[in-house]
Amino acid sequence: MTLHERSTTKKRREIMSDQAHGGNEAAHDEPDQKEPAGPDRRTVLRTAGAAAIGGMAVASAMDTPAFAQTAAAAPSAGAPTAAAGARDQAPLGARLQGIQHFGLTVQNMNRAFEFYTEVLGGSEVMRDGDFHGEKIHNTLLVDQEILARERKVNSRTIGVPDLKDGAQRLDVRFVQFDNVVIELLQYRDVQQPMGNGDSWAEPRDHMSPAYPRSMHICFYIRDDVDFNKFVHDLEAESARRGMTQVKANRVITVTSEQERLAAPLDANTNKITEGKSNGWSLIYCKGPEGEQIEFVQALGPVKKTFEEAMAARRRMVAASGG
Repeated sequence: MTLHERSTTKKRREIMSDQAHGGNEAAHDEPDQKEPAGPDRRTVLRTAGAAAIGGMAVASAMDTPAFAQTAAAAPSAGAPTAAAGARDQAPLGARLQGIQHFGLTVQNMNRAFEFYTEVLGGSEVMRDGDFHGEKIHNTLLVDQEILARERKVNSRTIGVPDLKDGAQRLDVRFVQFDNVVIELLQYRDVQQPMGNGDSWAEPRDHMSPAYPRSMHICFYIRDDVDFNKFVHDLEAESARRGMTQVKANRVITVTSEQERLAAPLDANTNKITEGKSNGWSLIYCKGPEGEQIEFVQALGPVKKTFEEAMAARRRMVAASGG
């Protein structure tokens, strides 16, 4: 992160801190949280989104996260316009603004938040929580309740929290990066303070990326960054913070943690120099919650391929009036 970027990030967080006074009372019960809770959801999203991505469409898409409902939530204001009515007849793809965020359910909220903000440099957009009640329970979990009934098992035994009656609660935090938002979610017991301690459900033991339904978050390394050194520094900084699960793979065969740590620096990244992926460098890494992360760098021919694809996409969207 450059000096300018650090200054911008610091200034953005100061703005967020000033806005947060008088905000969500639930978040003020967390004395150890590094960022204060935001005020009104829509106000924070508009301000932080615009500051973070310079007025891109993502900022407007962030206006009302669909899941964040409680029984007391007010209905959205305003009636559909004629233009919106015409949009409703368009193909499904023309009704989208792209991907708004990636969600990650974490075991420890504060630890995950520290990693994605202080280690990887994201900026907090907002935090909210203590979600419970029938409406939010059904919004997120009704398919799993049906599955449990079909299997004739207690839904709690297959990882379904009781948001309906409030025995468990859901907390969320949104973290803004240059071109995407990551949402951190934690399901906790009602007695557990927000942000502190482990989640209600046990983490999965098997985290191979080969399992169907597995997903990963991929971060884009800047062109002028030494990728091998970045991986080394990432592991060192994470270890300094006690995030012992943050471990990147090596491109050579290692059979123990000692061998992985002793591998040469140039084993930190896989640099592809032929075929359609020529110029692509990558490595897989586990995050502090055991989540699958990838880091990539795209240079030369493969970078041009992605740039041309983006340009073609923009032309198509413009031609369709999107």
